[in-house]
Amino acid sequence: MDIDGLKRLVNGFGRVRTLVIGDIMLDQFVEANVSRISPEAPVPVAEVVSEFFKPGGAANVIHNITALGGEVIAAGMVGDDPDGERLLRLLRAEVSLEGSCLLVDGGRSTTVKTRILSDGHQIVRVDRERKNPIDHRQTVKLIEFVEQQMERVNAMVISDYDKGLITSELLDAVIPLARRHGRPVVVAPKVLHFAEYKGVNVLVPNLKEASGGTGIRYVNEGSIVEMGQWILSHLGCDATLITRGKDGMSLFEREGKVTYIPTLAKEVYDVTGAGDTVTSVLTLVLGSKGTVLEGAFLANSAASVVVSKVGTATVTQQELLQRIAQMREEVFRTSNTPGV
Repeated sequence: MDIDGLKRLVNGFGRVRTLVIGDIMLDQFVEANVSRISPEAPVPVAEVVSEFFKPGGAANVIHNITALGGEVIAAGMVGDDPDGERLLRLLRAEVSLEGSCLLVDGGRSTTVKTRILSDGHQIVRVDRERKNPIDHRQTVKLIEFVEQQMERVNAMVISDYDKGLITSELLDAVIPLARRHGRPVVVAPKVLHFAEYKGVNVLVPNLKEASGGTGIRYVNEGSIVEMGQWILSHLGCDATLITRGKDGMSLFEREGKVTYIPTLAKEVYDVTGAGDTVTSVLTLVLGSKGTVLEGAFLANSAASVVVSKVGTATVTQQELLQRIAQMREEVFRTSNTPGV
């Protein structure tokens, strides 16, 4: 891999404008001390020390892209409630939402994921959400917005968390629209709509989503190859990047090329939001006219940075450049090691 070429791609992220469509959520983190068992039931007692909030789901994709220097136009929805107001405040404090379409729906609640942490480790998660699909009128608003913005953007990412924003009607409209304009489409999928992501450039499922979407049970490496080939042949994607946690990533390209990318993470404190980082970096690379292999390599590098942080984290442009520089040094040391 050309390290200097990767650095040029990262330095060019500031010229990329991305349309992010997806389920924006609020992530709450509660720090607690756990030192005793409840007398009421055999469960630990968590004494709250502090709490903080972060943008989650598609909102974390928005946050990641802007942290890497890119520009975002967002399309999403929150509930007409205090959690929705808090989420929008958090986003506006970090990114520019000018020109975005963030609908407020009084008939649904904002999705909130509350994670209780002790000594930096997650001990339980509590979800508050309504997953009913958005109605036709709201879908039409989003489609019209996407149509208006397509000439202004370099790439589109669909961040599907199965919370109701991504519907069959929406996918049937926006994917062909992006392809007609020659804009690369990257999708972070869920199983519900798996068969409806036809024609996207790159599908980025984790191993569980790839197994559920293809119906292929994971047994060994051969199973992953079957999943990748199924996605390419049935969905007509240019490529699929299957993320595998501590076992790295497997990239399948339409030409038949399969690339295994081992994880670079040396310390893993929290994997929350790591998939959003992968999706964000890959989209920025494609929006910069880079290859999917370059995107997968940089996404893997970025993920190794965010998993070393606690909470829904992002990686900055400078941190990614530093990680690339470290890889150059590691390769140099290896190549000069006697007997290697």
